[in-house]
Amino acid sequence: MGDVVHALPMATDIARAFPHARIDWVVEEAFADIPRINDVVTRVIPIALRRWRRRPFAPSTWRQFFAARKALRETRYHAIIDCQGLIKSALLACMARGPVTGFGTKTAREPAATLFYQRKESIDPQLHAVERMRRLGAAALAYPFTGTDDFGLHTRLAQLRADPPFQESGAVLLITNASRASKLWPDENWVALEYALAREGKLSLLPWGNAQENMACKHRVAQMQTARLLPRASLGQIASLVSRASLVVGLDTGLTQLAAAVGAPTVGIFCDYDTASVGLRGSERTVSLGGADKCPKVEDVLAAVRQVLAPSAESAVR
Repeated sequence: MGDVVHALPMATDIARAFPHARIDWVVEEAFADIPRINDVVTRVIPIALRRWRRRPFAPSTWRQFFAARKALRETRYHAIIDCQGLIKSALLACMARGPVTGFGTKTAREPAATLFYQRKESIDPQLHAVERMRRLGAAALAYPFTGTDDFGLHTRLAQLRADPPFQESGAVLLITNASRASKLWPDENWVALEYALAREGKLSLLPWGNAQENMACKHRVAQMQTARLLPRASLGQIASLVSRASLVVGLDTGLTQLAAAVGAPTVGIFCDYDTASVGLRGSERTVSLGGADKCPKVEDVLAAVRQVLAPSAESAVR
């Protein structure tokens, strides 16, 4: 999901350089709501690779695969850009009709993916993920790389209709789950943080995405003072909520990246990745704490909360 958020400014760049361009976006079905709320994306083509892998021989899997392949081949594209640099994303790119551009071997996350590209662009792998993707788009379509990151989420996001509690304004969102254990922050830290926020009259809400995360969040909420567990939600509903949130504190996940992208005051807690490569981008009121093997302390997070909530907060710490 983080990769999807990181690629949003590239789509905005393309639309700015070519105002009449049609931009189609191929994305894992679970994350399709994100490009759907981007202001410049013309069409979203959901792909269910994760679900297909669980049932590779089921007739429904093959029907859906061939339907997706047909959708990919309906249009002859001027350019196809693989933003992920993975073998699976490169293979999907090759299923569409048109020349494929991707990262060179030093930047692609799986160097074998470059075997499927007609054009390979050498981009500094030490750059932040957002800048790497923006530079890839500029190189692929020969337009100048200029300007600040624009995630292009405001127009369509403002048009989203959400039911309670996803239309609440002023709530605090605590994003406590992550895809890997190495990204997690200790539960006792989350409890201490929520107590400090509750003492200031702030209500914290905890989202979750699957049954395991639901159980983990229930365990955390039971130890907290006033926090509530959110009901099951789509990404569109979460995006609507974070756009109205007074504060988001989250782990190194796509949801935290999305919060910063929609402009919410956001504190990111990073425990196993360098913030120079994947730190928060988007809102000026962001702080990215920690890094590889650097687990932030509760007092560090509280200081960052005060920083992003300060009326004079003007710059991000990355």
